[in-house]
Amino acid sequence: MTVSDDEIAEAGRRVARLLDERGMRIATAESCTGGWIAKMLTDIPGSSAWFEYGFVTYGNNAKSTMLGIEAETIEQHGAVSRAVAEAMAIGARVVADADLAVAVTGIAGPDGGTPDKPVGTVWFCWDGPDRRSMARLMEFSGDRDDVRRQAVIAALNGVRRQLADG
Repeated sequence: MTVSDDEIAEAGRRVARLLDERGMRIATAESCTGGWIAKMLTDIPGSSAWFEYGFVTYGNNAKSTMLGIEAETIEQHGAVSRAVAEAMAIGARVVADADLAVAVTGIAGPDGGTPDKPVGTVWFCWDGPDRRSMARLMEFSGDRDDVRRQAVIAALNGVRRQLADG
């Protein structure tokens, strides 16, 4: 499935409107998307009112150093896991003192997949508002760019749902 730049930009604008209406601030913690979510959000004029931090924690050391994730958590569950996605989101929200955080960790490919975690496996976590946390596993198809695009729009749509429920 190919997701267009326009679709991603529109998803970002919807999130921006909700954050602005609610006077809330967001932080992102990204691995396989490499900062793409933060880029889409900060492309929007006025984003400094509601965008707080963007963490690109591609490597395990970055996840530990920047977000405070215990090395044992990564070793026990793997970087692409519910436990790590949850820890990334909570860490980003706490470090940034934001109202909401979204975290993404996955395998975009073309290498790195295993039978248990094939290319296209992506874990998400949305933490907040009010420290409500929601984690979700999704499996995407396509090449590296397709997987990353699908992950970006899924992350933004999850933020929108989290804000609509809050």
